[in-house]
Amino acid sequence: MEARAADAVNDAQDQPDQLDQQRLSELDLLEAESIHILREVAAEFERPVLLFSGGKDSITMLRLAQKAFHPARIPFPLLQVDTGYDFPEVLQTRDNWVERLGARLIVASVEQAIADGVVVDDGRTSRNRLQIGTLLHAIEEHGFTAAFGGGRRDEEKARAKERIYSHRDDFGQWDPKNQRPELWSLYNGRIHPGEHMRVFPLSNWTELDIWHYLAREQVEIPSIYFAHRRRVFERDGMLLSESPHNPLRDGEVVTEREVRFRTVGDLTLTGCLESTASSYDQIVQEVAVARVTERGATRGDDRFSEAAMEDRKKEGYF
Repeated sequence: MEARAADAVNDAQDQPDQLDQQRLSELDLLEAESIHILREVAAEFERPVLLFSGGKDSITMLRLAQKAFHPARIPFPLLQVDTGYDFPEVLQTRDNWVERLGARLIVASVEQAIADGVVVDDGRTSRNRLQIGTLLHAIEEHGFTAAFGGGRRDEEKARAKERIYSHRDDFGQWDPKNQRPELWSLYNGRIHPGEHMRVFPLSNWTELDIWHYLAREQVEIPSIYFAHRRRVFERDGMLLSESPHNPLRDGEVVTEREVRFRTVGDLTLTGCLESTASSYDQIVQEVAVARVTERGATRGDDRFSEAAMEDRKKEGYF
């Protein structure tokens, strides 16, 4: 009798450990939600496309798509909007991923859009903003009905307003006051001809989640996310890369420093920060104590006004 009681106590003590082993981690839950969204869109929409810049968020999204449809190939193409001012390291990583997965890549070039009169370069508008018309033209040209984006709600105030399924009208515009409810993770993908849906599988992820996931998966990302020596100069409180596209202004001086990037984009507007973080673990530690989001800290196009991102998103930005 006593032996049975002792066995029952031991079984009760073992049960929490077994439950802990079975319980999914937070990363597993985020991964499962994102994979569900990717599969849902692939099944529901006629022509989806994945917006792929070669940055950390779009690489995470591509990795999730790879898992979602394994062992088959990803059943939709990738679309990159090339500003002409992208970091070479990012473009190389983009090409490596495309080759590795055997994916179809469509490049929508801002340079070509300017040449074709799709967008107008007035010498004052940033290439980042000229991406809007270039992207909308590519979506219309190829007839895409859904576009996966790597936006996260923790990045910026306007993105915190975004639903996972973000409806765009036939002009490609977003109305933050007219969004569809997503109760119990049920998504309404109904669209009319000419409209499309932006879909954000990483909405519930944070920058720290992204880095934890990339560290776990050990996938290729651009080397500039890690600490390296770079010639930079200071402008508007940011360290920008020396480049022929970035002519110096009066009083600006180039110095060589050890830096890394938290986000990548148009190199004329994307700042870096001084850092010695040269591994995933060190980046995780650095991001864990950061008090400013990566866009707020190092993206010049988000500093024009409080509503800069929201204004761009209403026009059709990512």
